Amino acid sequence: MTIQAKLHQIVTDPTLTPKQKSSYLALEADASLPNVPVTYAVKAAMDEGIICDMFEGNAPFKPRYVLPDYAKYLQQGSRYLELSAPKDLDEAINALTIIYHHVPSVTNIPVYLGPLDDLLMPFAEGVDEDTLYRKLKLFWIMLDRTLPDAFMHVNIGPTDNIVCRTILRIDAELKQVAPNLTFMYDPTVTPDELLRIATKNICECSKPHIANYPVHANTYDEKGFGIVSCYNSLPLAGGANTLVRMNLKEVALKAQSQEDFFSKALPHYASLMYELIEARSAFLHQDSHFFDSFLVDEQLIDESRFAPMFGIYGMAEAVNILLEKDQVQASYGHDEVANKLGYQISSALNKIVKTTPVTYGYNDRALLHAQGGISLDLDVTPGVRIPYGTEPDPVSHIQALAEHHQYYTSGISDIITIDETVKSNPEAMYQLCKGALSLGMREFTANVDSNDLIRVTGYMIKLSDIAKFKENGSRTNTTGLGAEAASNTGILNRKPRVASHEQSPCYCNGQ
Repeated sequence: MTIQAKLHQIVTDPTLTPKQKSSYLALEADASLPNVPVTYAVKAAMDEGIICDMFEGNAPFKPRYVLPDYAKYLQQGSRYLELSAPKDLDEAINALTIIYHHVPSVTNIPVYLGPLDDLLMPFAEGVDEDTLYRKLKLFWIMLDRTLPDAFMHVNIGPTDNIVCRTILRIDAELKQVAPNLTFMYDPTVTPDELLRIATKNICECSKPHIANYPVHANTYDEKGFGIVSCYNSLPLAGGANTLVRMNLKEVALKAQSQEDFFSKALPHYASLMYELIEARSAFLHQDSHFFDSFLVDEQLIDESRFAPMFGIYGMAEAVNILLEKDQVQASYGHDEVANKLGYQISSALNKIVKTTPVTYGYNDRALLHAQGGISLDLDVTPGVRIPYGTEPDPVSHIQALAEHHQYYTSGISDIITIDETVKSNPEAMYQLCKGALSLGMREFTANVDSNDLIRVTGYMIKLSDIAKFKENGSRTNTTGLGAEAASNTGILNRKPRVASHEQSPCYCNGQ
């Protein structure tokens, strides 16, 4: 198909809104540019599907993920936006609404809206609960309707406060696709009652993610971090300049044995990953002029706090292939020998990433990431997850994957699918979450089988939207990705499991 035919197909598509058509036209223009220069070996690995640039654009002119320091913005206002520092809750919400439209990302919509309870609490003093509820509910609705993208992400917690509780109440009521939501949990700060509210919300609307705050915080410096898009942990006032990922399944197919995988295949393709990371980062930092923006000038972001994400996926298939090559009968997620091989691969990847310098990184390094998959992935499992439809019971599922979490500093998540009976026993969800976090999991994420609102790779969709997407399209940009993922990757084949009383923190720990 010629480029003009593609453009004509976009502008005449009856299921796309005018704004969506504009976005797709821009993507075609981006794809028509020459790619950043790389060696033949890198190009060949990309053509074979071994490494992937995540379709960020051939000539990246904006970072993949940007995490502005919104607290600083609210304290000082903005010269560029001609805004003084807000003095009350209405002005603070208005100021945030304005700046969100000036924060880019790979989706052209902000993926990070900040720690909203921390940001708004200074302005909530003296505001009664009913007024706060009305204002935040209107704000929540506005976000979903004007920035309709499920990668847009809010953080709340770990402290207990009225803004945090009100957001949880509103999110459970509205059951919106956007924004995505992470609740930070710190056992030394967060009361159990508040965690129970958050886990009960999961029963209602499959949100929020529950993040292990101390584990994440210990990864970064005092400036802090944020969780963005699906479940990606990155430096605050920085972000990810690019995300390049490796298909471990394909690397395993290239290896002759486990020994060959670790000694030759994995290091070889990691070196090609780094070449692509360097090429893409160099164009962004040296040629695009992104870091000349007002976000830098007003010290809302710092170029030195951006890092490339070294992503991997297909762990399950890689383990099973390598075991088969060595004539070992075992299955990833179910057998100890298979699970231990997976941990060994994660440890080897961690060593590569921790010892390989990059020109533009956080402390001169990339950040290891278990990438959640995209809608075009066929016959390969996201990140280090267990293949859909083969998941064991929730406790065994968590025990099989928890050891991986120590290595993936810029994000790792599984999605435990729980039978709808949990709605009559939300305490089981709470106990399962506590057990998972006590084992060192960075994130606890669950779908409830009967909910209309579910997670795909980490972002949210409504099953009812998918059912009518082909005929009617969707006002939410990410519905199309979810529909494609449902068709191609088997996300709807996740096996729902019953969560019962015995799944307590001590049970998860094997005590």
